[in-house]
Amino acid sequence: MPATPPGHELPVDKSGTLAWLRKVSGDLATATLTRLEATLPWYSDMPPARRSAVGLVAQAGITSFIQWYDDPKSTPWIASDIFAAAPRELLRSVSLQQTLQLIRVTVEVTEERIADKDSRLREAALLYSREVAFAAADVYARAAEARGLWDARLEALVVDSILSGEADDELPSRIAALGWHGHGEVAVLVGTTPPQFDVDQLRRMARKLGVDVLVGVQGSRLVLVIGRSEAGQRTGEDVADLPFPEIARRLEPGFGTGHLVLGPTVPALVDASQSARAALAGFAVAGAWRNAPRPVDADDLLPERALAGDPLAKRTLVEKIYRPLKAHSSDLVTTLWSYLDNGRSLEATARELFVHPNTVRYRLKRVSDVIGWDATGPREALILQTALVLGAIGSDVTRRRAGVPRRA
Repeated sequence: MPATPPGHELPVDKSGTLAWLRKVSGDLATATLTRLEATLPWYSDMPPARRSAVGLVAQAGITSFIQWYDDPKSTPWIASDIFAAAPRELLRSVSLQQTLQLIRVTVEVTEERIADKDSRLREAALLYSREVAFAAADVYARAAEARGLWDARLEALVVDSILSGEADDELPSRIAALGWHGHGEVAVLVGTTPPQFDVDQLRRMARKLGVDVLVGVQGSRLVLVIGRSEAGQRTGEDVADLPFPEIARRLEPGFGTGHLVLGPTVPALVDASQSARAALAGFAVAGAWRNAPRPVDADDLLPERALAGDPLAKRTLVEKIYRPLKAHSSDLVTTLWSYLDNGRSLEATARELFVHPNTVRYRLKRVSDVIGWDATGPREALILQTALVLGAIGSDVTRRRAGVPRRA
């Protein structure tokens, strides 16, 4: 324990103690900064301006302690003044843990100077350090609460922009401000909000799956914008290759009862409005599919969406099914029409087209290879038939098959 320097002996009466404390306050501050630089690596790595700001906080703490020792009733406002001396950006660059380390070093230096001189002064220093620690926790808690409220409002604004499709030039900067860790492909998941919604639990589930999410709660509707997290942000198992339908299935417990619809995958977050439109349209008509799975792809609800007037669903059916088949071979379109019109009967289709049933099988296999949908399944047959109807509207394909002359 270092000896008290000559001229710094501690008087016994309080007035003398106060005068002594004011006299050595400068030496205490200097010794504190020297100890910070020697014991805390994060302090020595700071830029000079930041170190100066930390020094202001330490000096304010020592000065505040002297004022508090003179009048202990001033604790509430004096403790707050310590952190008021620091610039606002210091709160973002110095963590609560580092602040508590700063308090501990300051108290240690002060204790060394007053040790074995007056137990009352030492107890006062310990009591005051506790008050300052609580004040620091309060400052950081209020800052975190304010940031949390701001982030929630900003996140709601970003999700609303994605859902409405009214993205502007500021959307990327808003997304960056939220600390979005997603990259690459994105999909939108729409379901119902559970009665006891725990957004933190949902985010933890997403992190374990290697994805980042933007959460939007719109009354009874819960919307998730899902993007794969960068490698440095992943936690838990290696799930980088999980497809979005599997991710949606694992996030399903975080939603309420009812339908859960996953929009199609898009290349980037700025394109998420395309996935959102499909997911919202699918969510609106999911009840029309009696045995719809949970979750269900929005593209599996294309017939219901088209019947409800969704232009995106109509365009998707025509561009992904009708036009590729027509461009590939007219025989495929004719065979598919006949197969669906004849109740998916191979023999009836073969008789109508004057071909062998194996030829019908081969052509249906080609249909599946070209567009990815299998006409032999009842659900996919409905999707294909809807696409054929929409593609034929306005053309003479249906009329030529039926032998009906064209009208002017």
